[in-house]
Amino acid sequence: MRAVVQRVQHAQVVVEGRVVGACGHGLCLLVAAHREDTEASADKLANKALNLRIFGDADGKMNLSIVDLAASGAAVGVLAVSNFTVYGDAAKQRRPSFVQAAPFEEGQRLFECFVSSLRATGIPVETGLFGAHMEVNLVNDGPVTLILDT
Repeated sequence: MRAVVQRVQHAQVVVEGRVVGACGHGLCLLVAAHREDTEASADKLANKALNLRIFGDADGKMNLSIVDLAASGAAVGVLAVSNFTVYGDAAKQRRPSFVQAAPFEEGQRLFECFVSSLRATGIPVETGLFGAHMEVNLVNDGPVTLILDT
């Protein structure tokens, strides 16, 4: 699996003019499943994202994860958005190929496993609507943006 991880001040996803998911300070994750991924891949990616030390400590150094912040009582959240285009490949052409992305049903199942792993920590997690045309609005904090891959 692959995720584009963004540290955000806040983020929301809108479907047909309606906010379907949102978070305040925390992470916005654009997530895709590879055609060869498994539930173990989903768990591994969730663990990597949650424990990524990209939040500032008392000295302003990126030493804390969202798990650390939540444990300290900080109000944090995660917005996870399914996005098969994260596996888009335009290396050899101008029109991206998406053959590496999991098929729809399998992608949905693995995304749901990923979200379940995130929620198991107790950190508030909201999502977009799988397979829908979504508008993702966010304020990137830093900006801090990383790509994680299993």
